[in-house]
Amino acid sequence: MIKLKQAVVVEGRYDKIKLSSILDATIIETNGFRIFKDKDKIALLSELAKRTGLVVLTDSDTAGFTIRNHIKNCVREGKIYHAYIPEILGKEKRKAKGSKAGTLGVEGVPVDVILTALEKAGVHAQQGGGGTHQITKAHLFEDGLSGTAGSHELRIKLLKKLGLPQYLSANSMLDVLNTLFSFEEYKNLVAELQRTE
Repeated sequence: MIKLKQAVVVEGRYDKIKLSSILDATIIETNGFRIFKDKDKIALLSELAKRTGLVVLTDSDTAGFTIRNHIKNCVREGKIYHAYIPEILGKEKRKAKGSKAGTLGVEGVPVDVILTALEKAGVHAQQGGGGTHQITKAHLFEDGLSGTAGSHELRIKLLKKLGLPQYLSANSMLDVLNTLFSFEEYKNLVAELQRTE
C-alpha cells in the first residue's frame, strides 16, 4: 500500500475500489455528474485541497474531463494535482460494452499506469513517519460519535463545527478526520464538543 497525504477524487465506486487496493489515502467519489449539484461535496473537496492537497484522477474521456474541469472551477484555493491516465483501448471486464470513447477508465487500467500518472502529477508516497496514531472506529465509539444513542446528532454537530458535509457516514468521516487532523487534534475537538453538550 502506498500512503498519500493528499486526498484523491475519482468518478465512481469501482474507481474507488481499485484505488483502495493500492493506496492508503482518503478517496472521494464524485458519483459521476452528481457532483454538479452536490454543494456539500464541493465544500469537502475545497477543504481537502486547502488542508492536504487534492488529486483529481478521472477517466480520460469527455465525461472525465468535464468533471475534472468542474472541480477545477469550483475548488479555487489549496493545491490540486491533476493526474491523467493515458487513453488505452479496451473495456472493463465487468461491463457488457465499452465506453463511448472505447478506452479504459481508472478502474480498468493497470496499477503501474495509475502509479505513473500520480508520479507525473507530482504526487509521491508519504515517508513513513512511524508512530502517527490513527483515529479508529473504536475511538469514534468511545467518544460517542458512532454506534451509541445520540451518536448521529453528535456527529452532525462535529461536522457542522468543522464546516464539513453533514451527510458523511461514520466511515467517511473517519477517513476525513484522519486526513485533516492528528490524533491529539481530534481528541481536543471531541473534548470541546462534549463541553458544549
